[in-house]
Amino acid sequence: MQLDILNENGYHYHNMSPEQAFIEYLDKNGLRLTGQRRLILDVFLKKEGHFTSEELYALVSEHDNTIGQATVYRNIKHLTSAGLARQCDFGDGPVYYEHKYGHEHHDHILCTVCGKRTEVYSEKIERLQRRLSEEHGYTLQGHKLYLYGICGGCGSK
Repeated sequence: MQLDILNENGYHYHNMSPEQAFIEYLDKNGLRLTGQRRLILDVFLKKEGHFTSEELYALVSEHDNTIGQATVYRNIKHLTSAGLARQCDFGDGPVYYEHKYGHEHHDHILCTVCGKRTEVYSEKIERLQRRLSEEHGYTLQGHKLYLYGICGGCGSK
């Protein structure tokens, strides 16, 4: 998969695979792709949905139990800084991560009863956010939108 990644930290990768983009990010930051980082990257790329660093650590440990939780945590931060992962704080305690590369932008609706998360997209909301930013003299670089409510399953109980 070839991508064009521009992240919040200004890294711009033209037509690179996620692996190439991560190597480029590491190189620009004086870091190298170690065997541990390669494994964490590979496990991360195979994991879909929303997950905590602890959940990623558990998956990495299945492949190599010598990699510590702190190493996984540090490297998920690098994946986020490189523009490959997105951090999500849904307000329910843990911080979650999800893929950013190769995935369309979306927002989230969260059930305050059962914790169900639904990914949503609205071009109307996107246009409104751009217009509001421009009206106030901002150049929009990104946003996170979380809507909270009660899902149909919990509301009907």
